[in-house]
Amino acid sequence: MNFTLLDGGMGKLLLANGAPFRQPEWSALALMEGHDYVVDAHRQFIDAGADVIITNNYAVAPYHLGEERFAEQAAELAAVAGELARRAADGADREVKVAGSLPPMFGSYTPETFDPEAAPELLATIADALAPHVDLFLPETQSVLDEVRASAAAARRHDKPLWVSVTLSDLEDDGPSMLRSGESVTAAADVASEIGAEALLFNCSRPEKMEPAVIEARAALPRHVEVGVYANAFEQRFEQGYAANGVILDHRAELNDGGYSAFAARWVDAGATIIGGCCGIMPHHIADIASLR
Repeated sequence: MNFTLLDGGMGKLLLANGAPFRQPEWSALALMEGHDYVVDAHRQFIDAGADVIITNNYAVAPYHLGEERFAEQAAELAAVAGELARRAADGADREVKVAGSLPPMFGSYTPETFDPEAAPELLATIADALAPHVDLFLPETQSVLDEVRASAAAARRHDKPLWVSVTLSDLEDDGPSMLRSGESVTAAADVASEIGAEALLFNCSRPEKMEPAVIEARAALPRHVEVGVYANAFEQRFEQGYAANGVILDHRAELNDGGYSAFAARWVDAGATIIGGCCGIMPHHIADIASLR
């Protein structure tokens, strides 16, 4: 199988490795108090086979830090995230690229909270700080297409490739795949083409939701635009009424011992050429996927 391999979920790996960690700062706390933990986590994913690692600034957002701390610290913390990922990538014995994360500024999985007036300045702060350190930008866990457009505009301030990743509704197993906003995968493919993205990915949803989305996206996109997946390992569904910066969820044990890589093989067969993992997907999961190549 031929595909580009992403890393997995930084937050849960930092927690498992004993890094400074709490809610609501989540993985951003290690950018403040535990730089070596971040570099080591990146290196664990690289050693597992990752070709691309994602910067550890997903929680550098007002939703996690609060508006005041974001205004004071976001640029510095995002720059640190870029520097640490670059250090890990440059220390590898092969080429490893760094993707700069542009996370949702107003909360994960909540399209209704997106603020189109506030978003451009917030996202530009992150993109500008990451730009010197990354090979490409990756707006990720995007819940609504207006968020995708705003993130792309921030990334386009810099002359770097753009991938974009949307998160899918986990509410039902049956029926067409759709964003958490209710917008269709085909609409997301149209926007990916509109903004000049080199890849459209699906992330931070259950593995079961991904294959139909890959098939629909592949059919809707021009051949030069890649399709990718990095699912999560959460036991619970997101639509169960909790704040994403207030709890720490357990993992699905059945995704160990080849369970997650079995899904990955199906995604590749369906047309995905970029594969990785999101929350709860650890280096051993990434190593299992690497063994498919």
